[in-house]
Formats: sequence, structure tokens, C-alpha cells
Amino acid sequence: MAVDALRVMTVFGTRPDTIKMAPVVHALARHRGIAGIVCVTAQHREMLDDLLELFAITPDYDLDIMTEDQTLTQVTTRVLEGMQAALDDAKPDVVLVHGDTTTSTAAALAAFYRHVPVGHVEAGLRTSDRWMPFPEEMNRRLTGTIASYHFAPTSLARDHLLQEHTDARDVVVTGNTVIDAFLGTAARTDLPASPRWGELDARRPIVAVTAHRRENHPFMREMCEAMREIAGLPMRPQIYWPVHPSPHVRPVAREVLGDVPGVVLVDPIDYARMVAVIKGCTFVLTDSGGLQEEAPCLGKPVLVMRDETERPEGLDAGTLELVGHRRERIVASARRLLTDAAAFEGMAHAANPYGDGHAADRIVAWLLARLRGGSYPKPFSGTGGSPE
Repeated sequence: MAVDALRVMTVFGTRPDTIKMAPVVHALARHRGIAGIVCVTAQHREMLDDLLELFAITPDYDLDIMTEDQTLTQVTTRVLEGMQAALDDAKPDVVLVHGDTTTSTAAALAAFYRHVPVGHVEAGLRTSDRWMPFPEEMNRRLTGTIASYHFAPTSLARDHLLQEHTDARDVVVTGNTVIDAFLGTAARTDLPASPRWGELDARRPIVAVTAHRRENHPFMREMCEAMREIAGLPMRPQIYWPVHPSPHVRPVAREVLGDVPGVVLVDPIDYARMVAVIKGCTFVLTDSGGLQEEAPCLGKPVLVMRDETERPEGLDAGTLELVGHRRERIVASARRLLTDAAAFEGMAHAANPYGDGHAADRIVAWLLARLRGGSYPKPFSGTGGSPE
């Protein structure tokens, strides 16, 4: 008797989780025994559609929840309500959500209410403070509690889950799907090979910047002043910053850096162009999460403008350095990378602990093994290799 296809619904709606779930969507589509169902919440509508086109994904369900200046409560409520109808119609065997977004937590809760098992992609990331980053840290903890299956990107993430009494049989180390997406995009020949730097000189050092985290809003001016000081260093480094539209970020960046020579502030750029920026820059200065994993794929050191990171594996491996939000420390670390060749090379050539480009295939193979009796995949070993 033929076994019905495994019905797997993927749910995402922000820029980061769309990027990280795209490889999973494609991996599901490659298996005849799986009926993949794509549900997008469009929590970030303006960023979602370009990514769907880039990754050639057509949603089966689009909840279209975005409204201007929406609160976390509104996002949660709209996802819960929209997911109820989507789940009743699609009747999935399992729902896959990603990481730490409010979309993921609300979608997981909606699936739980319908007695549908949840698989958590990028499970087990933790900081020591439930408020940092906010609301992501609590989102990932709540989603982990709801989930039945846990796809941990690293062995440390797995250990976090086991310390929380998650059944080891429900946890597998896969590597992070963000590496799958990043390497796949970097290798594409139909996309720009290099960014448009504007008035920047590609022969001089270029620091790629992203900064927007809620917990850094009170310190945004000091962080911008650090960038201004970096741009004035004798090595003549340049700053390239796609500035987040947040009213806590853009006005401050424009005021402090708008007329500084060697600083280019641009509107947010699409993912493909951001990959090109990382390929072409010297190093990265960021407070975001994904770039802490992505940039080391291409041998780019990452200075993290946060006091804690849920990605300590990069600190141990040497691909990341925590520099906080204070001007003096940010400038000192940037100066060292610009003047100390050994320090730069040590970070640039450290092995990336976050993935090898095959995380999505491991996730799909594991689901088929658990739910359809297939062979379990070999877990990710924890080393993705050093950049060329």
C-alpha cells in the first residue's frame, strides 16, 4: 500500500527567516515523497516579495498581515488568526518555522492549537538574558518549548536544548540553512558579481555596516560616532551602510555621518546585493545575527556591536569579536583589523562553525527518517572549513 506524501508546511514572513527557509523549501521540493506547502505571513511585506522572486518561491498561502508601525502584539494576533485558516485548509503533517521571529513563535503556537507537530529550524540559540536581544531571545525560547523536532545549527545549540530537558531523540545538528542560502547566492552567475559602491574607492579598505537592533537604539548615536572616527583613521577606511528605515536609526545616521567623507549611507538593499557587498568588503561591523554566520563563509572578519551573542561558536572559532556599543572599543577593534595583519588573517581564515551548505538536505532527510521510516542523515560535524 502506497504511503501518502508527507505534507510539510514552511512558515516565514520576515527578511531573515525567508532567506534561511528558502533552502528548506527547495530541499522539500526535490523529494517526491513530500508535498511542500509554503505559507508566508508577510510580516515584512516590502522585504519579502523581492526575496520570493530571488529564490523563485511561490507561496501557497499569503497571510499579508503587515500594517504600518505594527506592534508585536498585533503581529502575534494576526499570525495566529491567519494561520488558523491556513492550517485547517492545508492539513499539514508538520509545520516548520525558523529561528526567533514573532512570526515563527505565533505560527508554532497556532500549529500547537491544531495538534500539528512543529519543527524548529535554527533551534537552540540562547543568550543568558531573556531581554537581549528583544524580543528574539524569548521568541526562540517559546518556540523551542512548543516544537516537537529541533534542528540545531551547532553542537552548542544542541547542548542548550538538552540542558532544557529536550529529548535527545528529537534533536539533530544540521548546520545553519543561512549558509546554504549565502553560498548558493554567492555562486550564482545571474546576479551582480560586485556591488555598486557609489563614490567609494574599491582599492581602499571598506567596512560593511548593518545596525538596527532594538536594544542598541539608545546607543545609536555613539555607534555612529565610532563609525565617523573609523572613517577618519590614517588607513583611510570607508564605511558602506544600508541604513535601516527605523526612526531610531536613520535620522541619527544621517545627522552624524551624512557629510563625512568616505561614508556612504544608502537605503536598504536587497539580499543579492548584500551578498555582493560582503564579498567585496574588508570586514563587517554589525549588530545583526545572520551576518555573524554569513560573512565568515567568505573570509570576512565580523565585529559584533552587541554585549552578548547567541552565536558564541564564532567567538570560540575566532570568526567573531564582540565589541559592544561603546565608541572607544569599536574604534580600537576596527583599527587593529586595519593595522595588524596577523589579527586580520587569524579571523579571516578561521574555520566557520556554522555550516557547510547542506543543512536543508539534512533537515529533510531527518524528517523523512522520523516520519516515513527513511535513513537518518549524518549530523553536521561542526566545521564548515576555512575560506579559500
